[in-house]
Amino acid sequence: MSPADASSAPRPYRVVQWATGTLGRAVIRGVLDRPGLELAGVWVHSPAKDGADAGLLSGRAATGVTATRDLDAILDLDADCVVYAPGRTGDPLTDLDTVCALLASGKNVIATNGLVYPQAHGPSLVEELERACKQGGSSVHGTGFNTGFMADVMPLVLSRLSRRITHVYSRECSDFSRHPSWRMVHHMVGFGRDEEKFLRALRPKRTAMRLLYTESLHLVAAGLGVDLDEIDVDVDYRLAGTDLEITAGRIPRGTVAAARWTFSGLAGGRPVISVEVIHKADAARIPDWGDPGHSVRVHGRPSITFTTDDEWVSDEVTAAAVHALNSIPVVCAAEPGIRTYLDLPPVTGRMDATAPGGL
Repeated sequence: MSPADASSAPRPYRVVQWATGTLGRAVIRGVLDRPGLELAGVWVHSPAKDGADAGLLSGRAATGVTATRDLDAILDLDADCVVYAPGRTGDPLTDLDTVCALLASGKNVIATNGLVYPQAHGPSLVEELERACKQGGSSVHGTGFNTGFMADVMPLVLSRLSRRITHVYSRECSDFSRHPSWRMVHHMVGFGRDEEKFLRALRPKRTAMRLLYTESLHLVAAGLGVDLDEIDVDVDYRLAGTDLEITAGRIPRGTVAAARWTFSGLAGGRPVISVEVIHKADAARIPDWGDPGHSVRVHGRPSITFTTDDEWVSDEVTAAAVHALNSIPVVCAAEPGIRTYLDLPPVTGRMDATAPGGL
């Protein structure tokens, strides 16, 4: 490249990765591999990672970018965007002050869990986010790691093929038999607990799950032009009929081994948008509620159904990371403020015609 060509080349987007769990490390690798992106900084939660090289944390060669636990150091960075990925159970609402500080510092924020449709949480949250965006001239966008795409984007895509829509339904069924984390399987999902302990934990869990999925229902409702009156949450569960040996450990007979969450967005006294979330410790031995995979159905004229098995994506973590990375250019180019899927132009992936493998 000649000096003239170099001077005219667009400046890469400088990206900060917030947190380095499984998803965060995938984001770092994606930034390092992708032309047009540059790693500007990394925030870590663990003291053991403080000062470590970001490349080494992600399984790559050293990059010269040092991870930090110091928020002020991140705020002072010259960066265009922060990919905010505090973990699968992390929620930007629990640390809204940090999100707003990042926005006020002039950095766009792409959240991989939450902020898909902040308007679902009321005007106070919206005002706080908009105030920070105005101060920094920045935008905030949620891609939705847990509920992203199938529960919000796909229903809106399929709705283009139908008129007089009366109901939208999405379902995700996950098999945890090969999940390696006992913390996730037992403490977060609740498998392996006796019935009494599971029910005792249900109230705070119901609140957390409602917060997690409410945004998706409201986003779809807004896209379809309907106002939801309320969201109803129901949960059912199944006990293991025998000991289940799964990768994360044993699920003893008589303890909780499956749960089904149903979220219903009501308008005019009836459900108009429903999301069903099913977790199974071992899907092969728990036939209730169907097989692992995803389904989306738009009831209308005509009705549209899209169904996949659990192999619809070869690597869910990488897909979630790329979902965020592909959003960076459009979010950075957007007008300041809250930007949902309803506000942004369509986001696509990038073709590499030189890559091996073909179709």
